Amino acid sequence: MSPFQPARQNKDGRMILRSPSSLTRPGHAGREHGQAMLEFILCVFMLFVMVFALIDISRVIQDKQVMSGLSRQGSNLASRGTSLQDTVSALVTQGAALDVGTRGRIIVTSVAEGASGTPEITGQAESTGGIPVTSMIGTGVGQPANVPAAANPILQKGQTIYVTEVFYSYQTVTPIGNLLKLALPSTLYEAAIF
Repeated sequence: MSPFQPARQNKDGRMILRSPSSLTRPGHAGREHGQAMLEFILCVFMLFVMVFALIDISRVIQDKQVMSGLSRQGSNLASRGTSLQDTVSALVTQGAALDVGTRGRIIVTSVAEGASGTPEITGQAESTGGIPVTSMIGTGVGQPANVPAAANPILQKGQTIYVTEVFYSYQTVTPIGNLLKLALPSTLYEAAIF
């Protein structure tokens, strides 16, 4: 059906072409304008949600990259003979961009094969302050070490492996952050074994 009304003749005999019926009915154009406004608002809302989610998820990825670099550097330093406490101090300085000293924790652990043939902690140092977490490897010199299965072949009699763990309390910066907390962990974790 055509939106145009049929042409009519006026009193002079001239043909008059009528405008679309949707424009001549009172109140109809206002409803279309309101619908367009509602669609625009919904689109803008969805765009903001996606942009805010992208910002927060990108920050998590960047923080994980920094943490990965810190953990590798820590294990590398410790394996080259730097004391565990000096390694932790160097990593806290390098992790200043993340504010690891107050919003994170760094733990460096040395692990060797114990008398029973199982991995055991031979030394451990951690950063002061920061968030209250414990090592995933274990705590206390002489205690059994919970190393990943992939590290067992690396650990030979008379050798020491160094595990650097970096914990970080992630905080969102956008309003959508409260929704993202359902999908993102509040404490990020990264470890490297050398």
